[in-house]
Amino acid sequence: MSLQNLLAIQRLQTFEATPSGVQRMLASAVRNLADARLAGLSADNRFDAAYKTIMQCAMVGLWANGYRTVTSQPGHHQTALQALPKTMGLAQDSVIVLDALRKQRNLNDYEGDPVTDAAVAECLAQAESLLAHTRQWLASHRSDLLAEDR
Repeated sequence: MSLQNLLAIQRLQTFEATPSGVQRMLASAVRNLADARLAGLSADNRFDAAYKTIMQCAMVGLWANGYRTVTSQPGHHQTALQALPKTMGLAQDSVIVLDALRKQRNLNDYEGDPVTDAAVAECLAQAESLLAHTRQWLASHRSDLLAEDR
């Protein structure tokens, strides 16, 4: 489904990204990634921090394309992740892994299922990879969002 179709069915809304907004979101993603690496935190909290990095990168991808999710709609995390091939050219194989992590997060948040060390490691690896991809994509396609606001 195209981004325009997601807009038409009210899963997305238009949004004008600013360099300062994108830079704040990236800085927050970096902080969350650092928290995810803290061995003293529980597996649940490390997973949450890494997952938050993933979502922040997905949001930046949407912003850079003129959209944001409609957060009042259920499934806005899924929408942001599934849009990654269209927003930043992420491979579908990666989206499948990210969606599995989203499902794990939901099981933990809404059913109390514990997060394994393996899930933390995978979420951390995916967060690191997506953050690097996001930075590279912005530098190549939307370098204006990496420049200082004027």
